[in-house]
Amino acid sequence: MAISGMTGFARADGAEGAWSWTVEARSVNGRSLEARFRGPPGFDSLDRAARDAAQARFQRGQINIALQAKRAEGLGAVRVNATQLEAFLALAEPYVRDGRASPPAFDGILALRGVIEASDEGEDAEVRAAVEAAMAASLAEALDGLKVARLEEGAALAPVLAALADKIETLVAQAEGEAKAQPVVLKERFERRMAELLGERADLQERVVQEAAALASRADVREELDRLTSHVAAARTLLATDDPVGRKLDFLTQEFMREANTLCSKSATTALTAVGLELKATIDQLREQVQNVE
Repeated sequence: MAISGMTGFARADGAEGAWSWTVEARSVNGRSLEARFRGPPGFDSLDRAARDAAQARFQRGQINIALQAKRAEGLGAVRVNATQLEAFLALAEPYVRDGRASPPAFDGILALRGVIEASDEGEDAEVRAAVEAAMAASLAEALDGLKVARLEEGAALAPVLAALADKIETLVAQAEGEAKAQPVVLKERFERRMAELLGERADLQERVVQEAAALASRADVREELDRLTSHVAAARTLLATDDPVGRKLDFLTQEFMREANTLCSKSATTALTAVGLELKATIDQLREQVQNVE
């Protein structure tokens, strides 16, 4: 089996011309896919490349991609966007005037996005395109590494999930054995109830039919046991595939729990109830582990 987890980390380094950079990609659990990119000023076009690369590799999880870059020329590689700087200062001015905020520190203003920009002086369009293409390749490399890390997590999860499926199967077999005592116990209850009804006499025949139907319904847990067995087989099939199965497994655990709840509600013996409760606890453990599967 080759299921994938949703947590991991990977890094890639690169260089092109006067530029050098590092890409870090992190992933945590998520119900759907959410990719976020943070890069240096002047390279906003890489945001789309990062998101597209993440969508091509993953279906679930929160993906954070950070690109840190520097240029050998140092200070000559950046410039201050005076228009953006003045806009931030204008936004802060009424709050400072009313005493609701302190005057902003200049280094804090410079750290705001869009104030410091990469300078294109001395760097023609062809050179910039080559740098961005190389950075995009590093983004892909980091995300490939992240995919490997998530597969490694999945490899660690696989035996845990398989063991829980085995335990559920064992408990279903135990429940089937305990359920054989249901008819005897319910027959005794029915006889006691009939004795009570004989003292009432009114509408006796109709009441007997109602009581018999109710007890017969409670005695039959075959349908629940069959569905639980079918769900175990479905879980094993999903665990054996290479496709992302997290959502399907999550739905399956809900079906597991629904049948286990019905089994407990129909139980007429303490032994069957005990097995049902342990079954519910095991299904809940499976559900928690499934939250880590892509």
